[in-house]
Amino acid sequence: MTESAGTRVEQSCATRDLAENKLAWLLWGVPLALIAAGVVWAEARAWLWAPALVVAGVACLVNARRCGRLHCYFTGPLFLLGAVATVLRQIDILQISWAWLGGGLIVGNVLAFVPEWVRGKYASRHPGNAGQTTCS
Repeated sequence: MTESAGTRVEQSCATRDLAENKLAWLLWGVPLALIAAGVVWAEARAWLWAPALVVAGVACLVNARRCGRLHCYFTGPLFLLGAVATVLRQIDILQISWAWLGGGLIVGNVLAFVPEWVRGKYASRHPGNAGQTTCS
């Protein structure tokens, strides 16, 4: 039985996907732990959330460029905007509760995965390749 071109492309993309290797524990695990710590340690929330969201956002943008992971195209900017909103909230420029900010990040993160559930993990790099993904 031969494997399809789509399966080979998916495997090729997966080898470049930062979320599919052990580095993921650092790139997303540490920021997630800092965000969780900020939930319970309100006085340090902004100091924990802002850098954690910057690291996660940059990692997602790099991953989107590197392998075309579909949700990363959405979560990268979402996390970076969340970092900015965190800083603005901390210095009282943005009047939003921490619960709304955190909830927005959670809902946005979940919604970012919807395209992956519909189309697959990786974005098509070439418009003419309907349904096919190519990693560069």
